[in-house]
Amino acid sequence: MTSYIIRRLLLMFPTLLGVTAVVFLVMAYSPGGVGGSLVQADGEMDSKAREALRDYYNRRYGLDELKIVQYGRWLNKVSPIGFATLDDGSVDISIPMVKMPDLGESFSKRRPVIDLYREALPITLLLNVITTPLIYVVSIASGVYMARHRGGLFDVVTGVLFLALWSIPTIWSGIMLIGFLSSKQYVHWFPTGGLSSTLADQWPFFPRITDDGFQRGWLLDRAWHLVQPVMCLTYGGFAFLSKLSRSALLENLSADFVRTARAKGVDDRSVLWQHAFRNSLLPLITVAAGFLPALLAGSVVVEKIFSIPGMGMLTIDAIYARDRELVLAGTLVGGLLSLACILVADIAYAIADPRVSYE
Repeated sequence: MTSYIIRRLLLMFPTLLGVTAVVFLVMAYSPGGVGGSLVQADGEMDSKAREALRDYYNRRYGLDELKIVQYGRWLNKVSPIGFATLDDGSVDISIPMVKMPDLGESFSKRRPVIDLYREALPITLLLNVITTPLIYVVSIASGVYMARHRGGLFDVVTGVLFLALWSIPTIWSGIMLIGFLSSKQYVHWFPTGGLSSTLADQWPFFPRITDDGFQRGWLLDRAWHLVQPVMCLTYGGFAFLSKLSRSALLENLSADFVRTARAKGVDDRSVLWQHAFRNSLLPLITVAAGFLPALLAGSVVVEKIFSIPGMGMLTIDAIYARDRELVLAGTLVGGLLSLACILVADIAYAIADPRVSYE
């Protein structure tokens, strides 16, 4: 297992290299290039001022150099092992060194990329930390119950309901939630967007009763703002994973080893959880490898709809602005998370099924 993990970790480097290279070339050869999007932001400038601004960006960010040189400089910055960078921005390959990775500076926001992701990444991870356990707990519980009562009322009704939920686009459901649950014309139960109220930073952490009445506090206010985004991120997972766990469990309940266990007098609870359910985990583990990256991609839409300043909203703004450093940093972070999830899933295979060996 140790040698397998080491091999997989070493394979991450060429994979990330290929992914970031493709994204870099797509942005570099897009109409107008990276520098063109920066100049277009100042549309009222005359031709001389526009040309001077373009020359300034070319000198500062090296946009007039060969694409392979620009990509090499970016790799040198983000790599913990590289070469010394001189004051004029050039790289001295005669001075290898171990250094802190540098994600660069955002073209559009004029701030270090690491600071922007330090603010945005925890918000997106908070959404996914809440969403992922909720999806798996509800889906596994409903899938097991549906399999044990196959053909019953709960199985039929839940199957139709989950199929309907799977057919609803996230962007449509988000707009409908805001239109009905956040509108003063209807129920107005939840806020339209954001992560907290304007004065939430001045409130105590927990709810409390004051002379002015009930004050919900920072924690309850944050949970109140997250209800609708979490709803948008979870209903699709319920629909898919519950059906997957149901079909996997039904297949194992009809297997020979389950019939043998029952013939030996093993009680139904042990047959279900220790024999059938454990083998049913394998397809769930397979899906889990791509579940977190899929949630991160889905949160792009949700964060934009509900005005949540997470990685999704930051990525969309970066793509619109063709902000090379910000987009490449997002690609690098997303690739690392995807590869890490796949590695964890492979390790979980060996834990769930003793027959799986990577030696």
